[in-house]
Parts: sequence; structure tokens; C-alpha cells
Amino acid sequence: MLHIPMDSRSHLKNIFICVLVALTVVIIYLVNENTPDGMYGPAYKKSNTTASSPPEPKWEDPGPYHVAYPRNYRFIMDNSPTCKTTTPFLILMVPIAPTNLEGRDTIRRTWGGKKMVLGQLVETVFIVGLPGGVDVNQQARLKQESEQYRDLIQSNFQDSYRNLTIKTMVMLEWLAQHCSKASFVIKIDSDMLLHVDNLVALLLDPKTPKENYMLGLIWWHSPVLRNPFNKFYMPRHVIAEPEYPPYPLGMAYVMSLDLPKKILSISPQIKPIYIEDAYLGMCLKRLGVFPTDPPDQRMFQVVPQHPMSRCDLSKVVAMTTTSMSQMQIYWQKIVQGVHC
Repeated sequence: MLHIPMDSRSHLKNIFICVLVALTVVIIYLVNENTPDGMYGPAYKKSNTTASSPPEPKWEDPGPYHVAYPRNYRFIMDNSPTCKTTTPFLILMVPIAPTNLEGRDTIRRTWGGKKMVLGQLVETVFIVGLPGGVDVNQQARLKQESEQYRDLIQSNFQDSYRNLTIKTMVMLEWLAQHCSKASFVIKIDSDMLLHVDNLVALLLDPKTPKENYMLGLIWWHSPVLRNPFNKFYMPRHVIAEPEYPPYPLGMAYVMSLDLPKKILSISPQIKPIYIEDAYLGMCLKRLGVFPTDPPDQRMFQVVPQHPMSRCDLSKVVAMTTTSMSQMQIYWQKIVQGVHC
């Protein structure tokens, strides 16, 4: 019979216990990841409450593929008159980093400064979350900027790239709450050039629907990426389908203002992933709403060929720029007049 010294047996026992604990943790994680309740509905567990002072809910960690929404986010800065004392035809909604003052100022000096276009009221609103980093004065500067321009709204979620879906859903909350009497909104990134006149002309076209309308550069057969080393990897237990539903590329898309409320009403059925435009497509599919390609593909350009000619600029609605200076140069050409 093999004799194992007492010290060795004790050491093996400790190793066995460690392995057993590790396996238990892995099994619990896999069960939680694959449970059907993880796919739909609010991502939180109810805590014990008392009648006098209910505590905050015990939110679940959303994990690596989802985001922390819904939550009890609230708007902590919102003195914009848009949709409160005005009824714009078109709202230019710009999600932007709290620290990106240069981007906001450039947009204010260029396409975001347009107010009346083809007889229609157009207003610009910037949406931000809470600033990160160690700069304790950033929030104070945002408040001062808001008081000066009255075009900033801020919610108390943490502003980050991984939280873009939260930013989009909070934006929809604000629009649903305030802008039901307005006609259209374009969600547009801060590095985009917007030819406002071309957009308003398109929206005034009698053929443009007034309800259930979503326009942009549509990804029709976007594959769900299964390579775990890819930035946008999504495992099958999160999304089983091989393709995402059609969705407008997040750089710029237009919607009629009946949609925010409809999207919010359906969103509790679909746990939000961190890829914000793909999640929007998932909500649109559940609503039975199909996004619309632009009448001319040159209207929305994600990788335009620079430098753009005046003829090319005359066809653009929204396109990516490489710098704020380039945006200003192109905008000056538009102001001076572009045509083929």
C-alpha cells in the first residue's frame, strides 16, 4: 500500500478544497449567465423594503455584454427651453463627452447654430452624463456652460464608451417626456458634419413618413461577431441569432418623434446590450418598425473621400469628419453655396 506522508496529505487536501471552491464559482456564474431571466426584463433584484423608507434596489452587475439600464437615472441639469417653451420641427440631439468643450463650441459655430431652416424651427441640444477622471472642477464648468448657452442636458449615469446604450435610452426618455409635439430628431455624433438644409428639405418632402420613421445608414445583415478577441464579441448565450436585426449606424440617424415613447415601452422586454445601435435595431424589430435607407446613399457617409468637392458636399446630409478644423472648413463651403 502506498504511504503518503501526513504533510503531503494535508497539502493535497488544501488543493482539493481550492479546486472545489473554484468549480462552484464557475458553475454559479454559468447558471446566472444562461438563465432565461437574464435576457429580458429589468436587470435587478428586489430588496426587502419597509413602508417608511424603502432602500435603493440591489442592482445586479450587468456583466460584460449588457449595460446598467433601466435604473433610477434622473436629469440633474436641464435648463434648455427646447420643447418646453418652443416647438421645433427638428431637434439636433448630440451625445458628447462632458470634457469635449471644443466639439460643442465648434458645433455651435457651425451646423448647430442654425435656427430657422426653410421656414422651420431647428434647435440643438447636447446630452452628457457624469464626468469621470480626477478633474473635480469639470462639473462646475459644465454648469457654467449650461447657464451660458442653455443647450446642455445631463443625466446622472457615468459617461463612458461602454455606456452609450444608457446614453441613448436616457436621450429617448428626455425626448418622450418633452418633445411629443415636435416632428423629428436627428441623433448625431459630435465628429459629424450636418448639412441642415438638406436634412430639413428631405423631412419636408411629402413622401417622408411622419410616424414610425427611422432613417440612416442602415446595416441590413450585420453578423453577430463570435471571435472572443474582437472588440464587439457577443456570445451565443446573449444573442443566439447569427445576425442583428437591421439598425441605423449610430453616427447619425433620424426618427419621427412618436418613436421614443414606443421604443421605451418595448425596451423592458429586451435586456440592453452595450452596442447601442444594434440594441436600437432589436427594439425596432420588436415594434415591427423597419429603418429606412436614404434616397441617395451619398447623403450619409461614414468614410467619405477627403477632400470633398462642392458637388459632393451638395448631396450630403451627414458625414464623418477627421477634425474640428475640417468640419469648419466644410461648413464654410456649405454656407458659401455648394452645387454640381
